Amino acid sequence: MPTERLSMRKIRDVVRLRFESGLSERVIARSMSLSNGSVNSYLQRARVAGLRWPLPDGLDDVALERLLFPPTSTPEAARARPRPDWASLDKEMRRKGGVTLALLWEEYRGAHPDGFGYSWFCERYRAFKSRLRPTMRQSHAAGEKVFVDFAGDTIDVVDPSTGEVRPMKLFVAAMGASSYIFAQARPSEQIADWIGAHVDLFAFLGGAPKFVVCDNLKAAVTNPDRYEPGLNRSYLSRISEKWMPVFRPKSCEIKGI
Repeated sequence: MPTERLSMRKIRDVVRLRFESGLSERVIARSMSLSNGSVNSYLQRARVAGLRWPLPDGLDDVALERLLFPPTSTPEAARARPRPDWASLDKEMRRKGGVTLALLWEEYRGAHPDGFGYSWFCERYRAFKSRLRPTMRQSHAAGEKVFVDFAGDTIDVVDPSTGEVRPMKLFVAAMGASSYIFAQARPSEQIADWIGAHVDLFAFLGGAPKFVVCDNLKAAVTNPDRYEPGLNRSYLSRISEKWMPVFRPKSCEIKGI
């Protein structure tokens, strides 16, 4: 059962306590014997209507009610309202140190004052996200592939004897079937550290898989291509001709992705 709407006098008190006194919504709800949801709803309506305290002179209760509770639009009018570009908004949300939905909605309403409300905005965004669930199932034979790359962020390694802090790159390898992980800190992402990390990886595993699957980092791939990538000659020759035969009777194939 929907709750009864507050009188305009009480709504004025809610707006005054929030914008003039700076009280939190929880404190306002407690002092006026209201629910937190009710206080939040009235304040949200006030923000959408562009109201702050003090209210404009001459704004009577009828005009205030019209601003806070505008008549429901017709379906034709709703379809004519500008709709957000959900793909662009989702891209903004996934950025590091990204924005919030509330801020994106405020920008949307700033560009389109006749746009949709915050609740509609959030519901439609969640519906858009629910449809973005791309999945790809991969099957891996045991010991067949190892995936290798440098992690994106630099890590700090502390020398326990001297206390010196050195920025290092993190080499990470994962077996395809078992997800068994090998990680090692390296001074750089250059070819010498890249190959050295592979040597330590194979020594740690006690063997070598059939395929080494690497990303398009410069130390490994000179010409990124989905079908015929160009691989660094030093990396290809040293891995396949020198170290792989130590662990496997046949040479290893290297694939760049």
